[in-house]
Amino acid sequence: MAAAGGGPQWLDVVGDEVWWAEARPGEQGRVALVRAVPGGTEDVLPAPWNVRNRLHEYGGRPWTVVEGVVVFTHWADQRVYAVSETGVVPLTPEPAEPQGVRYGDLRAGRPGEVFAVRERAVGPRPADIERELVAIALDGGPERVLAASHHFLTVAKLSPDGRHAAWFGWDHPAMPWDGTELCVAAVAEDGSFGPHRVLAGGADVSVCQVEWETPETLLALLDPDGWWNLHRVGLDGALTNLAPVERELGGPLWKAGSRWFVPLGGGRHAVLTSGRLAVLDEADGSVTSMAEELTAWSSTGFAVFGDGVVGVAGGPVREAAVVEVSLDGAVRDLTPQPELPAAYLPVPEERVFTTADGEAVPVVLYRPANPDFAAPEGELPPLLVHVHGGPTGQYLPMLDLELAYFSSRGIAVAAVNYGGSTGFGRAYRERLREQWGVVDVADCVAVAEALVAAGLADGDRLAVRGGSAGGFTAAASLTTKKTYRAGTVMYPVLDLAGWTGAGGDTHDFESRYLDGLVGPLPATRQRYVERSPLANSASLAGPVLFQQGLEDRICPPEQADRFVAGLAGRGIPYAYQRFPGEQHGFRRAATIVSALEAELSFYGQVLGFETPGVARLELSK
Repeated sequence: MAAAGGGPQWLDVVGDEVWWAEARPGEQGRVALVRAVPGGTEDVLPAPWNVRNRLHEYGGRPWTVVEGVVVFTHWADQRVYAVSETGVVPLTPEPAEPQGVRYGDLRAGRPGEVFAVRERAVGPRPADIERELVAIALDGGPERVLAASHHFLTVAKLSPDGRHAAWFGWDHPAMPWDGTELCVAAVAEDGSFGPHRVLAGGADVSVCQVEWETPETLLALLDPDGWWNLHRVGLDGALTNLAPVERELGGPLWKAGSRWFVPLGGGRHAVLTSGRLAVLDEADGSVTSMAEELTAWSSTGFAVFGDGVVGVAGGPVREAAVVEVSLDGAVRDLTPQPELPAAYLPVPEERVFTTADGEAVPVVLYRPANPDFAAPEGELPPLLVHVHGGPTGQYLPMLDLELAYFSSRGIAVAAVNYGGSTGFGRAYRERLREQWGVVDVADCVAVAEALVAAGLADGDRLAVRGGSAGGFTAAASLTTKKTYRAGTVMYPVLDLAGWTGAGGDTHDFESRYLDGLVGPLPATRQRYVERSPLANSASLAGPVLFQQGLEDRICPPEQADRFVAGLAGRGIPYAYQRFPGEQHGFRRAATIVSALEAELSFYGQVLGFETPGVARLELSK
């Protein structure tokens, strides 16, 4: 499980080679840059180079190759570097404050330049950030500022003739899946950008990817009809949906530089639709699925390769890996699949449950699987409700070794795509508008109760777990419902008002997220209090395990510290694991092992079963 906690990301094709970034838990979470070679892979950059950045804190595309030169961002100082004949050299100056200037979403620009989004800290608060589109000279010369149309930006992309540049952006309080604007500007002979025009998008339309097709047309994913579909956009603003379907061909832009489509030529395009691969054909407006055994493609790894595509994908019985898929659907692994004991691995079951108010809630269910053990006759398994993060995210039906760790110990796991999840259209996503802490909590409870009613879980042994936004929902569930006996809360939001806004704990990208999820301040401040797990901690339903990275800038540890401090002496069993060197989510092998073993011990103690081979987690009261 610890080894699987890394994996490939940010894949692209360089010449006739496939390159990608690779997270390595065994190297303290370092992200290496590698390429496929006959018989395996080869590192492009040795340690300690760490190909990662803090753009929007979740990171943007961290590497590219420009005129044969490898250009990348390095995590330690957030500067841009190039690999030269003499070694690795910096292209950007050292900032006055450590990591005070960050770059991401790297892309080839004009000759001798790489384009990027630059963000700069301009004050002491986490939300004191300014951003510009910049050109960085490959010879280390001064940067050029190209544009700053919005508070948040994606990298500028040049038209085939170099006469125009396109990007999209958005402003607070919108998130990129709420509303973005597709911009285009003329490029002068000296490389400067003229004033931009907005071609598409708006307050209620989200653009999540744009690419040039010809000097006069662009291809863009946007959702004016409630679903991310592929459109052709003319420089005159003409908009044509190439295949109107009630399917999501795009997704939430958590990481700048993500891709959900690549043109194949001849009016055909490879697209990712809710994690699955398909081919869109303009001739008949069809969207045809292919390589259906791959149910979880990553938007950070997707490119044209040969007569097909290459990307990062997994499935119900295979881990995420680099795969090549030809247009006839044949799949070839470019990274080896590990030999795993199939009998211990649960097969994800896609189910849909209906809430009391008639809403359909999709779920991925993992039943216990271990050939060496069977439950006593008539005994039902404990159930762990897994809440994905975001909350604007989606859980896909795939082999997940983290969840398999629990299912192989006799615990059923239900991963819930509660209202607000992506992959099911804008209307489903907006079920959570101003309802965070209500709809998500109710949907997860409804799923747990439905599984108990169906005879698939023990109603007396229900637990909930989640990280980040999922940690909020887990904590909100434990402080407002009596459904669960216990829960695990990882790097969570616990105090809504303290987390958000210009003076809040969190970073700029999400500092106004709760305007849509809870309501605008100050008008709805009472909601922030009523829905905050920290304010409701006195009604905690049962034991809780907190897990937190101490360098987390998205959900800083102060909120978990405050919640746990209030538990001392109250008689409710609890534990708190604090991990130095970890940010938002755990990347180091030792942390992953420690967190999982502690969580299993916690459930064993609370739900009443033995956990042999795992150190006992000490619980306080």
